[in-house]
Amino acid sequence: MGLFGRIGKGEPYDWLVVGLGNPGEKYAGTRHNVGEEAVRLLAERRGVTLKGGRDNALVAETRLAGPHGDQRVVLAFPITFMNESGQAVSGLVRRYRIETPEQIIVVQDELDLPPGELKIKAGGGLAGHNGLRSITQHLKTQDYLRVRIGVGKPDHKNVGKGHVLSKVPKHERELLDIQIANAADAVELIIARGVDAAMQRYNGKP
Repeated sequence: MGLFGRIGKGEPYDWLVVGLGNPGEKYAGTRHNVGEEAVRLLAERRGVTLKGGRDNALVAETRLAGPHGDQRVVLAFPITFMNESGQAVSGLVRRYRIETPEQIIVVQDELDLPPGELKIKAGGGLAGHNGLRSITQHLKTQDYLRVRIGVGKPDHKNVGKGHVLSKVPKHERELLDIQIANAADAVELIIARGVDAAMQRYNGKP
């Protein structure tokens, strides 16, 4: 059935939160997997565990506080590789009957932000991110929300892939750990008070 329609039985979920990364121990702790770490932290806070299932993703179903009571939330980590993230996301949108792209929050690494910075974005361009490109291709929209965790650009051109897939040095790891926690906080704030409130807090707007 089509995306973003009231399809199937049961109540639609209110939010889908996707942490991007690559599966496997080889990629754990790399810059490209900070989105996964943020979603795992959210699951830990709620006392739930990401588990395998259909749709090429590890998922956990939970509830988070919203403006008018608890919201039904799906936390997910696609176990496709980054370039095929949209395959998992589109399947989850259908399964959980997500009604609009604005109910999808993607937590991602961002080369255009230095380590230690975090920004919220609603829709817009993809900044060359292959995971976002895949999601956009499958959803046929760019209007989903992004929580962007800065990982910085490499020192030399044409080594971006090696940069995001490499292990993080200790001094930078400390900055990323802070921003991973902030990313989890930002997701909770988006759900509780809306994306504008989150942008005001994290994007430095007055």
